[in-house]
Amino acid sequence: MTERQSLKQAQRIVIKLGTSTLTQSSGQLNLELLAELVRQVAAEHKAGKEILLVTSGAVGAGLGRLNLRKKPASLPERQAVAAIGQGLLMEVYAKFFAGHGITAAQILLTREDMNDRRRYLNARNTLLRLVNDFKAVPVINENDTVATEELDLRFGDNDTLSALVAGLVGADLLLLLSDVNGLFTGDPRKNRQASLIPVVKEITPEIRTVAGRAGTTLGTGGMLTKLEAARIVTSSGIFMVLASGKEPRVINRITNGDNVGTIFLPVRENLLERKRWIAFAGQPRGEVIIDNGAVEALTTHKKSLLPSGVVGVKGEFNLGDLVSVVDGTDREIARGLSNFSAGEIRKIMGKKTGAIIKVLGHKSYDEVVHRNNLVCLE
Repeated sequence: MTERQSLKQAQRIVIKLGTSTLTQSSGQLNLELLAELVRQVAAEHKAGKEILLVTSGAVGAGLGRLNLRKKPASLPERQAVAAIGQGLLMEVYAKFFAGHGITAAQILLTREDMNDRRRYLNARNTLLRLVNDFKAVPVINENDTVATEELDLRFGDNDTLSALVAGLVGADLLLLLSDVNGLFTGDPRKNRQASLIPVVKEITPEIRTVAGRAGTTLGTGGMLTKLEAARIVTSSGIFMVLASGKEPRVINRITNGDNVGTIFLPVRENLLERKRWIAFAGQPRGEVIIDNGAVEALTTHKKSLLPSGVVGVKGEFNLGDLVSVVDGTDREIARGLSNFSAGEIRKIMGKKTGAIIKVLGHKSYDEVVHRNNLVCLE
């Protein structure tokens, strides 16, 4: 069975609809295209598929309702515009899905919902209850009205959000529908010689060099964010396809195994659900700096992180918090759950495990981060 034919087996599908797909250049919703995309989703739903939509367009819809031609400069103004647009956007989705006898459910998420493990699991349970028990289509967006950009609590774009949702619910396939036909060897809007890359088996540095920038004033995500979304889902054992939302019957053709857009293949050794949260969903509370020997132990030998390999600590965190593990050049090597607070690690770093109880007066663990709670990013 070819990679494309494997997509016929996908039962749980996350579909991301980008701002440039859903809105016209004026900022108003493209109702005709949105109705057609909902029709395609309805066809998949009636075929027994579980569909979750991650939608952009709230700010764009708000701009259209207020007759504004560009995004406001300040965060409070953008949040106010999003609040107006989100209600309009959900009203349209509810109406269009109702026409096919399907219930749409609004879900608004923030970065904090992903950072907190309990809220993360609660969101997962809610989404699965919606698609399994109520046969509804969740319509998911970032809660722009409360997300605070200054505190780094935003997803940044819905490409990242859709990838995290796909991992959250254990999807089989993520469809990123944008204003581009896939990943090209160059920017097709500037280079006529640029050709479509039909299959990406691995996201290499060479693949990253061909990534372009966002081409519209309404969207926030460029090609690099789409590659990051691909990295997240393929590491979780999930297929991803990047294609144009304006391509005729794009959703139905992709799930039928047709050669549409660029397909990103999942890695063979995918992360388990708990490690997906460690690697991608949670936000590290601080950094643990390690020496070259520890880098080799973690990446090559798949060992735990011991105090002897730690040379520094940045930030303040507690036992059980998620931390970023970096080398001396500030390159992120891994992420994991710390067995000690930042203050305790500062006291025991560089020392053998046998010295822990002497320094701290107690020892619950030998490892700063155990390998079962560690995900290498290299």
